[in-house]
Amino acid sequence: QVQLVESGGGLVQAGGSLRLSCAASGRTFSTYVMGWFRQAPGKGREFVSAISGSGDRTYYADSVKGRFTISGDNAKNAVYLQMNSLKPEDTAVYFCAAAESVYNIVVRNWGKYWGQGTQVTVSS
Repeated sequence: QVQLVESGGGLVQAGGSLRLSCAASGRTFSTYVMGWFRQAPGKGREFVSAISGSGDRTYYADSVKGRFTISGDNAKNAVYLQMNSLKPEDTAVYFCAAAESVYNIVVRNWGKYWGQGTQVTVSS
């Protein structure tokens, strides 16, 4: 069992930055692919980014490529999402997820474990 807790969301003006954190507890963090998803009001869940358990491979949605950076710290059992040049369309609840394969996270948009989400609001 893995428990995930997100933090770092908030209100920011367009062009600003936020750093989201996801703290994991339970089974060894490095055995999972960790991902970030988001869901805006009235919309479905959207894949944002993912990182392999070893940290040597990262994946991004086209909509955030070049603006967001995912990173992990296995010693702290944490994964981070640095979000720069934020836009109003980035407004959503952001969720951290863990899965046992890149395919599940990136292609199926499926996570075995999920956090409770953190709200990110970008004002224009």
